[in-house]
Amino acid sequence: QVQLVESGGGLVQAGGSLKLSCAASGRIFSISDMGWYRQAPGKQRELVATITNGGSTNYADSVKGRFTISRDNAKNTVFLQMNSLKPEDTALYYCNAQLRITRFSGNYYYWGQGTQVTVSS
Repeated sequence: QVQLVESGGGLVQAGGSLKLSCAASGRIFSISDMGWYRQAPGKQRELVATITNGGSTNYADSVKGRFTISRDNAKNTVFLQMNSLKPEDTALYYCNAQLRITRFSGNYYYWGQGTQVTVSS
């Protein structure tokens, strides 16, 4: 069993900051990419940011310069520092990890349950 557990969401005023964390646990052999996605009410889930196990990052245009993704490979944890938050950042934020559960298994994507971020104007 693999679990991804997010934390750090909450209610913040526009211009404020939040830091999300996501820890992967369970039967894990290796993790390649990790990332954050979000889904606002009535909208499709969208990519926010991803990071490879080597530290290469990718961001959605809407969050570039405001959000920073990082990871602690020793703890199988990925973070999302969110600054200068806007009301349009309000969404359920999901953690995602591409991982192998054994040396011989394929890479599969796993998802967390999500953490709510609400930005008031």
